[in-house]
Amino acid sequence: MATILGIESSCDETAAAIVVDGRDVRGNVIASQIELHRKYGGVVPEIASRAHIERLDSVVREAMGQARVTPHDIDAIAVTHKPGLIGSLLIGVTAAKTLSWYWGKPLVAVDHVLAHVCSPAIDVDPAPWPAVGLVVSGGHSSLYRVDGFDRIERLGQTIDDAAGEAFDKVATILDLPYPGGPEIDKLARRGDPTAVEFPRTMLGRDSLDFSFSGIKTAVLYHVNGPGKTSGGLENLTDQQIADIAASFQESVVDVLVAKTMRALDQTGLSAVGLSGGVAANSRLRAMLEATCQSRDATLYAAKMGDCMDNAAMIAALGEHKYQRREFATLELDAAAR
Repeated sequence: MATILGIESSCDETAAAIVVDGRDVRGNVIASQIELHRKYGGVVPEIASRAHIERLDSVVREAMGQARVTPHDIDAIAVTHKPGLIGSLLIGVTAAKTLSWYWGKPLVAVDHVLAHVCSPAIDVDPAPWPAVGLVVSGGHSSLYRVDGFDRIERLGQTIDDAAGEAFDKVATILDLPYPGGPEIDKLARRGDPTAVEFPRTMLGRDSLDFSFSGIKTAVLYHVNGPGKTSGGLENLTDQQIADIAASFQESVVDVLVAKTMRALDQTGLSAVGLSGGVAANSRLRAMLEATCQSRDATLYAAKMGDCMDNAAMIAALGEHKYQRREFATLELDAAAR
């Protein structure tokens, strides 16, 4: 049973967590940067990096305080080293290497996306593998076959915009606040998801890849007119805007669910793991749950608090790498991709 300190700084959340035995989250702190980036309508890399520098020390101390541990109690330090914003990653990696050297603890390098893939297993015993893993976030929309914490095979990925990017861009078209995903989810609840027939891009008949750039453009031209990029929103009523949000959301969710079911068919598996920031979307969770039930498949969705970037998932996956003695050296570097 190992006690792992996890550090996450891949984008715009500064996070630290203490996790025991890969499942028991004893301390979990996330310092969000939403307010810093909101006026710009998206994440500004330089601002994100500076905020990580300012907050990381206190976030680590708070997580250790919640867990009531000292450096002596920690067995290893797990840190996100890829993918993400390079400046943000470097802050977390440098901090983790410094603590590893100063405390004399092993260093574990964790892939942020694979940590998302494994996050539905937190607090689940035994782990829900084998399963098809669906990761949907601002930067990633991917399907995986998960046979174990160290046996993860990517089945498909986005070839252009990820689902979360599409949500944010459509929110901008509809003049909704940043971050756009939660705002569209909220607005869509009073809209008609059948009001507008937006495209569902499925690519090839057997494809497990995603493409969401077309739906973004379809919404843009529906709002402003063919070939136009502005001027149409002021002509729409509040209900029409809600209908557009609901119809857009329904299109994206339809594709995500259909592709996941296609992955179940192709792999012969009967379990699905759902994770990533867009996994907090209420319509996606409801439709995926209902569809899994209709097929006698089991859905393991990451807890709402574990959908956003967090360090608990980094520490949880780090524990399994620790048990396999997969340690990094102090030469560890960050990788944006």
